[in-house]
Amino acid sequence: MATTAHSGVPAKAPSRKDLSGPALRTFFRIADAWDLKEAEQMKLLGLDSRSTFQTWKRGAVAAIPKDALERISYVMGALLQRLAAVRGRLSLCADQAAAAKWWLSMPMASVSAEGPMP
Repeated sequence: MATTAHSGVPAKAPSRKDLSGPALRTFFRIADAWDLKEAEQMKLLGLDSRSTFQTWKRGAVAAIPKDALERISYVMGALLQRLAAVRGRLSLCADQAAAAKWWLSMPMASVSAEGPMP
C-alpha cells in the first residue's frame, strides 16, 4: 500500500470517479494524435452506443466502468511503448551525431579514404 511522503499515513487509492475524467481526456488526446475515427475510438473503449460515446467525450460522466479504465490503460501503455521506441532511435541518432562530430574534428592528416569513419 502506498503511503504519503510526509505523514507515513497510507494513501487512499483513487476511485473510478477520480480517474474517469483524466483518463478520458488523455484517451481522447491520444485518439486525436493518432487520427482515430469515432468507430475506432468506440471499439477501443468497448462502447456500442454513440450517445454514450458523445457523453464521455463531452466529459459529462461521473465514473466510467472499470473495464473502460482498463482499456484506456492499454492505449496509454501502447503510447508509452511507442515513445520508448522513439527514444531508443533518438539515442542512436545522438550516438551517430557524436561519432560524426568526432570524425569531423580529426586532423586532416589522419583522415584518408580508408581512414576511420563513424
